[in-house]
Amino acid sequence: MGFLGVENSLTGRRWIGPSDEFLRLAEAMEQDTGLPRPLCQTLVRRGVAAPDAERFLAPSLRDLLPDPRGLKDLEKAAARFLEAARNNQRIAIFADYDVDGGSSAALLINWLGELGRSATLYVPDRIDEGYGPNEAAMAELAQNHDLIVCVDCGTLSHGPIEAASGADVIVLDHHLGGETLPPAMAVVNPNRQDETGDLAHLCAAGVVFLVLVEVNRQMREAGQTGPDLMSFLDLVALATVADVAPLIGVNRAFVRQGLVIMARRQRPGLAALADAARMEGVPSAYSLGFVLGPRVNAGGRIGKADLGARLLATSDPQEAAAMADRLDQLNTERREIEASVRDAAIAQAEERGLDAPLIWAAGEGWHPGVVGIVASRLKELTNRPSVVIGFEGDEGKGSGRSVSGVDLGAAVQRLVAEGLLTKGGGHKMAAGLSLTRDDLEAAMARLAELLARQGAGTAGPRDLALDGMLMTGAATPELITQIEAAGPYGASAPAPRFAFADQAIASVRRVGTSHLKVVFSDGSGPRLEAIAFGAFDGPIGPAIENHGRARFHLAGRLELNRWGGREIPQLRLEDAAPA
Repeated sequence: MGFLGVENSLTGRRWIGPSDEFLRLAEAMEQDTGLPRPLCQTLVRRGVAAPDAERFLAPSLRDLLPDPRGLKDLEKAAARFLEAARNNQRIAIFADYDVDGGSSAALLINWLGELGRSATLYVPDRIDEGYGPNEAAMAELAQNHDLIVCVDCGTLSHGPIEAASGADVIVLDHHLGGETLPPAMAVVNPNRQDETGDLAHLCAAGVVFLVLVEVNRQMREAGQTGPDLMSFLDLVALATVADVAPLIGVNRAFVRQGLVIMARRQRPGLAALADAARMEGVPSAYSLGFVLGPRVNAGGRIGKADLGARLLATSDPQEAAAMADRLDQLNTERREIEASVRDAAIAQAEERGLDAPLIWAAGEGWHPGVVGIVASRLKELTNRPSVVIGFEGDEGKGSGRSVSGVDLGAAVQRLVAEGLLTKGGGHKMAAGLSLTRDDLEAAMARLAELLARQGAGTAGPRDLALDGMLMTGAATPELITQIEAAGPYGASAPAPRFAFADQAIASVRRVGTSHLKVVFSDGSGPRLEAIAFGAFDGPIGPAIENHGRARFHLAGRLELNRWGGREIPQLRLEDAAPA
């Protein structure tokens, strides 16, 4: 039976509560540490043992930062990059067109800028050139540069890197490597086949940051002082969250510290983008993933490919404001394009069935800049790996998103090796692919088979996992602050969800056209506010607005609504069911 008896909520989900073992571990931690039970439940969910709780709640980058020299080729790559900077050699940075690529490029450009050096930025056009280095671009860059640094791409680019004759090439990447490496001077990638995998959770910006740590170390050994790398962590945090990298280990420290740096508004590009997005309050992991990230991405999706990277790298506030406004406009256009593709993809997937190990959809003329976002929407809807493909004639370009525990990138690479895909690669949680129309059905069937072997499709497509139940009086600012300390939350570290049972609706207010503001109470404790974004796009808004004094079980994530110098406890309402 579902938690609180909920087998079919207003959104059609079954609620799943914590197991007896989970509750026993949380109770034991509460007794050992004296921490509040809801916080202990959160820590247990994240795999934290009682003796480690205090350190986990105050992560130190110093303690968690790995030795960069543990990655193969890193010391060599750092030495070559430093040599180019010292000798004023011509450096080109070839970056992917997403947030991770743009942030990685900005890290290198900003580091060079603090030494009075510059670099040429090259970002390929998503439609005309596709993902990663291509032979024509690399050959042209090699004619005018001594060093080419490929960031967030290049691990599988054997031909293009070979075409860069006359220049040294360094690859700083995190995508899954093949059996052989390209002919680059150095390939720094924690997902190389010959790596241990201990740092496989890093995004490309995390890899670049470790390279710069080593560059600064080599400078210190020579009696020189390098740029302050702590001030660069806002870029690493942005990339880590936007690229859906697991928020574990050093990634968690990157994001925690990066959010502190970002709050200082010292980077013109991010400050301007926050203003353009009308972002209020202290930045959070949500801000990075759902407010700033999509806008940085918008240039690579439907506009000028290098716009996001240039925004992140600029030191000119006026230039930053102009680029941020343009990205904000492009993001609005992107949402309109996405909406039409999303509706068609969902309809197609529903017709095919939402219980399969792989959810996929393909359509003629679907914009390649939005297929990844639509794949994310399908994944969220079904709790299954999802792939969305847009065709132009016989050629299809697609993007996929996976769920925790299912390695999509490895499966896609397997299909490339088997000849069912013309091109493909990625990492565990996301991948890109190209294929012919004739191979579509066979490729998707084979991909579904490989993902099913990893356990895809075994979870209920609409199950909502809950960490426990709370009374309204327990949702205090102090508790929410403590729960926030166990974050940040995101990929592989979901924020805890709690249920509030048998609640009376005290007031309801529509916010904008689709959002819902609610005040509720169980009758024995204080009232609690809730906000449900997009509630009127589904069944929750109408049901609660027209409650007729009916009582509801409510579920969601606790947060502090910081406004006007006050901190008000609030439930981010995600689901509801009649009590």
